[in-house]
Amino acid sequence: MNVVGWILQIVLAVAFLAAGGMKIARSKPALVAAGMGYADDFADGSVKAIGMIEIVGAVGLILPWLLDVAPILTPIAAVGLAAVMAGAVVVHIRRKEQFVPPLVLGLLALVLAVIRFAS
Repeated sequence: MNVVGWILQIVLAVAFLAAGGMKIARSKPALVAAGMGYADDFADGSVKAIGMIEIVGAVGLILPWLLDVAPILTPIAAVGLAAVMAGAVVVHIRRKEQFVPPLVLGLLALVLAVIRFAS
């Protein structure tokens, strides 16, 4: 189960680093132009905050478990990211947009949390 946990951790960390980094690096109009229409519903600071949460969560998926320093933070980060994705699913459903990618990421984060809480 440790190998499955590490694979999930790495895949999720890369996905959340990329998504969060894009939200931080790009302006709100650039995000909307890139197909992220939901950004129009939020203030620029809120979009940047969501990006920071995703980046901190991605770091929390890897470092505590890797360094064996407070490894309980890894499943907590996974649960937090699943909660962020639950919010994303709600936003996308309300906007009648595609909601499967955040749903899948959220479910994978919950699976990782269960695996790491059990370890």
